[in-house]
Amino acid sequence: MGEIMSIIYILWLRQLKRYSRSRARVLASLAQPLLFLFAMGFGFGPTYQKAGNGSYIQFLAPGIMAMAILFSAMFSGIEILWDRQFGFLKETLVAPVARIQIVLGRTLGGATVAMIQGMIVFCFCLIAGFRIQHYDLLPVAVVFMFLIAMLFTAVGTTVGSLVEDMQAFPLVMNFLVMPMFFFSGALFPVANLPRVLKGVLRLNPLTYGVDGLRGALSHGFVFGLGADLVCLGMATAMLLGVGNYFFSRIEV
Repeated sequence: MGEIMSIIYILWLRQLKRYSRSRARVLASLAQPLLFLFAMGFGFGPTYQKAGNGSYIQFLAPGIMAMAILFSAMFSGIEILWDRQFGFLKETLVAPVARIQIVLGRTLGGATVAMIQGMIVFCFCLIAGFRIQHYDLLPVAVVFMFLIAMLFTAVGTTVGSLVEDMQAFPLVMNFLVMPMFFFSGALFPVANLPRVLKGVLRLNPLTYGVDGLRGALSHGFVFGLGADLVCLGMATAMLLGVGNYFFSRIEV
């Protein structure tokens, strides 16, 4: 058990070191969430307020935090392609350890980096005018952030294990990332949507992460705290299994 934890810790620490050394990655991953926050938050704010829904920043901020975590977590999968290209992945895979340990270490590292990104965006949201309404539910919000980060780091691991072309990876990721973000309720309320669109949102695991963050920090839960935790937790466990399966099939 001690050896397993040591391997996971080493891989987790390696992911953090990569993050700390890449200032360009930090700035690039923050640019899009902050653009959405300030451009849409203040641009659509007056219209949203005139409709009688209150502050749009208050509604939008949890979705932007989820967006920052989503993008950072999923694009961590490109590191598998870098490691494969430069030979580090081969050295890792031939080590006498179970590949599930490698997957867990990489996933925890990527999820930690994604949560740091989410926390940074959270600070900018406070500067933009967002206010926490449920301080007692802050630990619940952190749990949702962690589950979102784990889920989409696992998705990134799956895509990185299947795709061998470095240029194809961003195209595949954008094909997955943008629809999942826009159809998650991050930018618009879920309650009054048409039945078909509401059904699409219910199939998206990010919907439950956004609803959980929004319910814990500001507005109430649309689907309920229990439903959000169960659906997001089950999706995370399933994608971790899928990511481990495809990562295990990588040939050295």
